[in-house]
Amino acid sequence: MPDATKRPSLSEKGLLTPDNCVVTFIDLQPQMLFGVANFDRQAVVQLNVLLAKAARVFDVPVVLSTVETKGFSGNMWPQIAAIFPGQAPIERSSMNSWDDPNFVGAVERTGRKKIVLAGLWTETCVALATVQALHDGYEVNVVEDCCGDVSQLSHENAMKRVIQAGAKPVTALSVMLEWQRDWAHKGTYNAVMDIVKTHVGAYGMGVEYAYTMVHGAAPTKFPPYVIPGPQSDAVGV
Repeated sequence: MPDATKRPSLSEKGLLTPDNCVVTFIDLQPQMLFGVANFDRQAVVQLNVLLAKAARVFDVPVVLSTVETKGFSGNMWPQIAAIFPGQAPIERSSMNSWDDPNFVGAVERTGRKKIVLAGLWTETCVALATVQALHDGYEVNVVEDCCGDVSQLSHENAMKRVIQAGAKPVTALSVMLEWQRDWAHKGTYNAVMDIVKTHVGAYGMGVEYAYTMVHGAAPTKFPPYVIPGPQSDAVGV
């Protein structure tokens, strides 16, 4: 993992830096993803993983939260849990995480006044928390491509609402590049490029091509695929 103590200090002047924000992931759970109809759901997973990995790379504090895990929504996606081993999500019953004192307390303890917020669904779990966090004096950057809703109209209305309330729309890639800011910052360069090659589709393939064909680097190697063995208690799908 990159050494955060060797990361250069970035100018702020209205921008996000690894030192001035906290990332919140709200309700990244199976049932919530099932209902998303406005974006490609696999892309929503990939982009949340991108943002989560970037937060680890730049040592940005992260607050995880889930709603009604046992009663409805299911466990937090394993792809996200694997990036934050040992960090339990804050469980809620409320749709609005800003109504939950444990969630708000976790954000407050970071000492950061800029929130990078991703979650499902946009019109409820994202919009309600965003509007109230803004009311309480936070700057909220809603990572739009990490959110989703039951229809295009629901998502668009939610984004209009939070923008009119003062939130700033961003994307997962834009946040990571804002944290990197300068390709001369080599402490995080390789980690950022690894995320790009793994999760950013055509841009990632372009990076792989430039590395191998232009700069003569060795091709990226992924772990060999291992076929899982049979289990006596396996559940069919």
